[in-house]
Amino acid sequence: MRKKEKIEFIINTLEFLYPETPVPLEHKDDYTLLIAVLLSAQCTDVRVNKITPTLFSKADTPTKMVELTVEEIKEIIRPCGLSPFKSKSIFDLSKILLEKHQGKVPRTFEELELLPGVGHKTASVVMSQAFGVPAFPVDTHIHRLATRWGLTEGKNVVQTEKDLKRIFPEKIWNKLHLQIIFFGREYCPARGHIISNCPICSKI
Repeated sequence: MRKKEKIEFIINTLEFLYPETPVPLEHKDDYTLLIAVLLSAQCTDVRVNKITPTLFSKADTPTKMVELTVEEIKEIIRPCGLSPFKSKSIFDLSKILLEKHQGKVPRTFEELELLPGVGHKTASVVMSQAFGVPAFPVDTHIHRLATRWGLTEGKNVVQTEKDLKRIFPEKIWNKLHLQIIFFGREYCPARGHIISNCPICSKI
């Protein structure tokens, strides 16, 4: 299968399997999405979705969040892991939103990535899923599948993101990155991957 045919096959297969791509992290606005994405670092979406209802019942705005102490936030989010770092980041970024952004989540990559605990991947998720700006958030799962499918030789997520942005049309980035995540979970896991059962790996 030539590369162009492979890319078309991947796009068509993912669109057939996942015509709808609901955001896996439960949230109600851009601020709660930002916090949920920050919490998802080295943690499953399922676990984050179990924690955020408790956190957001106490603080679902920057104003309410800074009324909590870092220690209170840490106790709530402890099951997500890295709670000392994440709790301080959540408190500090909420304070910055109030002081510099009128309590609103900024709508540029540059401003988002200046916030504590917000890297490029987190900023990309917020830009794409909250604001509809074309982005291609690449986590370790997407990096693994892109490598497995021969779409990149990148040694890190930075290079993989560049390669995938070059390969796929910009208009489908926001949906495609979620489709790849869903596919990886269902058919193409890191361990116990059975090629013959994988609708993409078995064909390319």
